[in-house]
Amino acid sequence: MSTGSPRGGVQPPRRLTLETLGAGARHLAVSDPDLASVLDRLGEPPLWGRNPGFPTLVRIILEQQVSLAAARTLYLRLVRRLGGMTPEAVHAAGVGGLRDFGLTRQKAAYCHGLASRVLDGRLDLAAVARGADDAGRRLLLGVPGLGPWSIDIYYLMALRRPDVWPQGDLALAAALRDVKRLGAAPTRVQQQALAAAWAPWRSVAARVLWAHYLDARGQYRPRSGIE
Repeated sequence: MSTGSPRGGVQPPRRLTLETLGAGARHLAVSDPDLASVLDRLGEPPLWGRNPGFPTLVRIILEQQVSLAAARTLYLRLVRRLGGMTPEAVHAAGVGGLRDFGLTRQKAAYCHGLASRVLDGRLDLAAVARGADDAGRRLLLGVPGLGPWSIDIYYLMALRRPDVWPQGDLALAAALRDVKRLGAAPTRVQQQALAAAWAPWRSVAARVLWAHYLDARGQYRPRSGIE
């Protein structure tokens, strides 16, 4: 989702680090007074990085349409019951076993199908990380349970691309309404239009706005590194 050369500032790398996250935040503070206000109040956002690979994709599936806290609880229970989060363990549990651990029928089928694709070689996550983003996205979109939002989150948090805007993210819509002083939460199309001004650092802008969203609800805990 990159748009090419930045309009001033540091050329973003292929993968965000804490250092380049800071560079992107400083660029956004200069170019957008509303984001500058959030950064003045909260400081640079956390990296909120995740390790790329199968466990993170399972966690993203679990996060669909539920709170992050609920998804985290379910994920940790699943890891404990399975003895780890591997394609082999998920596949061996079967859809029925995953449902016994608390997953809905749909999410159990999604996680089991993901494990099957990794084990039989249809989905090479190391190749996705190394390859061109467009090709990797097309491959992930072919996996049941992984839609545009899920894939955007994977590229933003796990592969840590600098210029990704998660499509249809409800928390970002609420944060945009606040920060941009809009009458209502912006639609998906309106979000994309607003975020276009932040290229090539849209992943950093998303982190700034997530920080605002959490802070407004008393849930912001500045941190860095890998979950």
